[in-house]
Amino acid sequence: MESSGERNRIQVSQVTAYLLKGAGLSNWIIPRSTKVFVKGKGEMQTYWLTKSSKSIKTKPMHLKAELGPVGERPENEDSSDRTENEDHDFLGIEGMNKTERLVEWNVEILTSLLEQIVGSRGEVTDQSQTLSNAERKSWTSGTTVLEEFTPIIQLKRFDAEELKRRGKPTSTDIGDEAKSQLRNFISSISGLYPDNAFHNFEHASHVTASVKKLLARIVNTDEGNGLGASIPSDTVIDLAGHSYGITSDPLTQFAVVFSAVIHDVLHPGVPNTQLLKENDRWAQIYKKSIAEQKSVDIAWDLLMEDEYAALRACIYQTEADFQRFRQLVVNTVLATDIVDKELQALRKARWETAFSMDAAGDASNDSGVESEDRKATIVIEHLIQASDVSHTMQHWHIYKKWNERFFMECYGAYKQGRADFDPSHNWYKGEIGFFDFYVIPLAKKLQSCGVFGVSSHEYLNYATANREEWVRDGEALVRQYLLKFNERSANLAVPPEQAPFTS
Repeated sequence: MESSGERNRIQVSQVTAYLLKGAGLSNWIIPRSTKVFVKGKGEMQTYWLTKSSKSIKTKPMHLKAELGPVGERPENEDSSDRTENEDHDFLGIEGMNKTERLVEWNVEILTSLLEQIVGSRGEVTDQSQTLSNAERKSWTSGTTVLEEFTPIIQLKRFDAEELKRRGKPTSTDIGDEAKSQLRNFISSISGLYPDNAFHNFEHASHVTASVKKLLARIVNTDEGNGLGASIPSDTVIDLAGHSYGITSDPLTQFAVVFSAVIHDVLHPGVPNTQLLKENDRWAQIYKKSIAEQKSVDIAWDLLMEDEYAALRACIYQTEADFQRFRQLVVNTVLATDIVDKELQALRKARWETAFSMDAAGDASNDSGVESEDRKATIVIEHLIQASDVSHTMQHWHIYKKWNERFFMECYGAYKQGRADFDPSHNWYKGEIGFFDFYVIPLAKKLQSCGVFGVSSHEYLNYATANREEWVRDGEALVRQYLLKFNERSANLAVPPEQAPFTS
């Protein structure tokens, strides 16, 4: 950026510009008339800082970004450590830091899905005006994300002749402009993740890797998952055939992966209960699911910016697809709030309706189009929930790494006065309870819903094994976590909970 600057002018990145806009300081910046080349990122839109003394207009509701320091990452971490993305193709590229490599990895996954979306798209009538109105409404509606939540998402279906004619979606080049916009968007999103020990961009990429893995392992009924399509019509079928419209509808898959990437944007490093106690501006706006709603709003508002028009045109070109994409993002991100009791009760009731067994051991006879959509909605929610805690269902060393990071984040928040109780006192027992009452039951649900093939067994086996290992070694590990935190505290000029994190 320095090499492309001008004398007596301050140049700022798109992320910095976005944060200034979010703080109501849009009159402090003007976009450069031409894009500049930034090493490791390619062409990017940058801005000149003007710092006007004119009155500051405050943007309504959700666009004030704040980055508070919390927690710390464990010291002596290998900066080349893989993010458990087994097919990560960018870790070996010289000249890229870890975040840049993760950006490229996420861009590659999303580009592949965008190519499938474009390739599977039939003729589209011109809906530019209604689509523009829908986008504008999503930007300025004034409703909260939680108010948009729906218990059942209506997925797209096609008549049988169209499906035969179209076949499997083919890969299509989305074009250089859309690719550049996607890269800039993901790069901006990475910059909107604070340097939390746990809830950071690397965690988002880890969640994305798990989502990608589970989506790839959804199987069809004729391959043995035992779930027959319950829609009797011969003329209306879903694109996937027997997987509730998930596996072969690239827009649905893109929305879920997109949600994984953005689900913890601007995460404050403390739970929603603490945000309610602090009663900050975000808590006053959202009341519930505060961090989740904020992440959706911030990421969505960024996507709706003019500089991402070509990217949006690849994702959707009709109002119906736009609305479906929006609904999928809303529901998927909100599913990561596993504490809200009302949402928990609603999910449990839907699960009982869709997948429960009756007293005789027969599967629920819930059937029809609404049933297919209900099951698809549940599968998507459980997919993102499992991915959000996928470290608990992977190899022991992966679980231990992320457990330590989460401890450091929570303990750092406590040292900052942002938690009422010292988490180290109950961390050992709390993890056992988390396995018993959330992780293992979730892994069992992945298995019983029947669409994930061997992955459901794999996740359950790892979760059970990690619990056993934690019971054996967990107390000693907590002592090690505390020792690392205190050692780092002694070596820093500022308290570790206030220090920036390094990988």
